[in-house]
Amino acid sequence: MNNDVQAVRSPLDQAHFNAIVDSSRYADLSAVKVRRAVPEDAEICGRICYEAFTTLNHQHQFPPDFPSVEVAIGLLHMLFSHPQFYCVVAEIDGQIVGSNCMDERSTIAGIGPISIAPIVQNRSIGRMLMRAVMNRAAERGAAGIRLLQTAFHNRSLSLYAKLGFDAHEPIVLMQGPPIKQSLPGWTVRPAIEDDLEPAARICERVHGFNRTNELSDGILQKTAVVVERQGRMTGYASDLGFFGHAVGESNLDLQALIGAAETFSDPGILVPTRNSELFRWCLESGLRVVYSLTLMTIGLYKEPTGAYLPSVLY
Repeated sequence: MNNDVQAVRSPLDQAHFNAIVDSSRYADLSAVKVRRAVPEDAEICGRICYEAFTTLNHQHQFPPDFPSVEVAIGLLHMLFSHPQFYCVVAEIDGQIVGSNCMDERSTIAGIGPISIAPIVQNRSIGRMLMRAVMNRAAERGAAGIRLLQTAFHNRSLSLYAKLGFDAHEPIVLMQGPPIKQSLPGWTVRPAIEDDLEPAARICERVHGFNRTNELSDGILQKTAVVVERQGRMTGYASDLGFFGHAVGESNLDLQALIGAAETFSDPGILVPTRNSELFRWCLESGLRVVYSLTLMTIGLYKEPTGAYLPSVLY
């Protein structure tokens, strides 16, 4: 697996950046500039993102989050082009060394993915990229900010805590073959635009706010599904995967959604482990734990009053 990392050509000039890092003017970060990302930045940022996440995961003996460089590039191109994502890049002497994104589709802002080129990590560039999106959230009056922090990455945990994030929920990434199990009395079908209003009510009941814009994107991408019981919607998922979220009135509603999925979008679904019943059902249904994460928040946080699966953003 390590060969996958070595095969990726670094988008950065090692000697050039070694010189910058060693220079006295770099000590006060004056050489680092943060600006708004544009779609044309996606290729180099995608390569940095893939290299950073894959290197980190391999160091801790976990599988990579992105199956290829092309997938990382495609994701960042989509985020950099989306009108409801605020994305920034960090540059040194005009060369990109990292990026960060913030989802602005809801009253709660979700941060990620953030990545820094390995050769310039641990030099406060990540803090600058976090501050940039946090300042943007404050300017827009976001009710809160959330993210999912990879539990084995101690440095990011420390950084987010110093920036004011509180840890609220242990989460596990789970993957496995489709369960292909239906629940008698529950019906799962593709979501349509008419489902947005009842779905918003369910999300508000569970979380205290709705995520209508995310569900709307899922409908356009044909990944969104709803679950009904006795002709009434009782839950939905914008996608059954890393970048989708789900809410339901009960664990049975989420079990129906998960059980009906034809596949789980890479690298899997995110399950709160404090929901012991749902977590145990996933394990007994053949899903396995890949690694753990922590939901961290600033601002508005209401203890969920129903069943849910977060996205990798929150």
